[in-house]
Amino acid sequence: MTLPLIVLFILCVGTESNCQQLRDAFRKVEQAVVIVRTEQKGLAPFPRQGMVSLNGLGSGVLISNDGKVLTATHLVQAADRTVVEFSSGELIPAHVSGSAFSADVAVLQLGRNPVNVVAATLGDSDKVDVGDQIFVVGAPYGLSHTLTAGHVSGRHTLEKGSENTTAVEFLQTDAAINSGNSGSPLFSLNGEVMGIVSNIMSRSGGSEGLAFAATSNTARRLLLEQKPFWSGIEDLLVDGDLAKAVNLPQSAGLLVQRVAEGSFAWRCGIHAGSLRANVEGQELVLGGDVILRINEVPVEQSGSYDEIYSSIGRLKPGDNLVISVFRQGRIVKLLIPISQ
Repeated sequence: MTLPLIVLFILCVGTESNCQQLRDAFRKVEQAVVIVRTEQKGLAPFPRQGMVSLNGLGSGVLISNDGKVLTATHLVQAADRTVVEFSSGELIPAHVSGSAFSADVAVLQLGRNPVNVVAATLGDSDKVDVGDQIFVVGAPYGLSHTLTAGHVSGRHTLEKGSENTTAVEFLQTDAAINSGNSGSPLFSLNGEVMGIVSNIMSRSGGSEGLAFAATSNTARRLLLEQKPFWSGIEDLLVDGDLAKAVNLPQSAGLLVQRVAEGSFAWRCGIHAGSLRANVEGQELVLGGDVILRINEVPVEQSGSYDEIYSSIGRLKPGDNLVISVFRQGRIVKLLIPISQ
């Protein structure tokens, strides 16, 4: 056998081996991958008036036998109702038990355990590196259990806001990611979850070879190794000229766009906006509370989510959570006792 034929034979055998490994890994994890369906009430798009029901769709993965599902924060943060659909068609109601804005990853708790589904293993993302093969399973455009394969293209770490916050790391991948893949698990070839797909960077809205996933270790540190927290608030950071336009008494604040029914913020009486507006090309909802500070941690121009959430996590039963909001031209302090 000549040298070129030997090389070709080796390449073919290697490719077949990788394909078999990918097929085996997919079969191992596919039942743990879920569709996440959300429903929320919101203002009707302009020029319509009133409230409408808005539906969302994304993906997630079951990572524990007690019903924990990882998904993307932006999918479920302001959802009034969340339902998880398994490959068998089984539908199980779920609620958000924690979310991390900076990593765009959230954890859901199922209302009951699914029938005959084995949870996926949450792996150690420090063991994957640039160039490693990975695959993503999700529901792009609602097409459930779609597999795309690629490589880890890069690793990126966000700067910590303070010594009290947790570092957030993302894996960049060239695997095809489209609408509906938000919250999809990114797997290593041995079938371990190495990341949760976050927002894609795309001008067209489709896959352009530039997608990111919060690492499994980031999700573990933020949502599993410490007490998770879910506010239920969809908000918008206002600063600069916009902060001046709404007469904020400080340089920045979080303008509440909507509040999820049954959430912590809903129970605390946080007011959502009620007037849709367009300011310099940016669509927003006015009329809601503007959060100025939480537990004396001020909202700053760079954003303060992680520091604020960290301060909430340090509260003990019997402590009070203090939220200062700007409401109808005056500062209102909300005092919320922390229970067990």
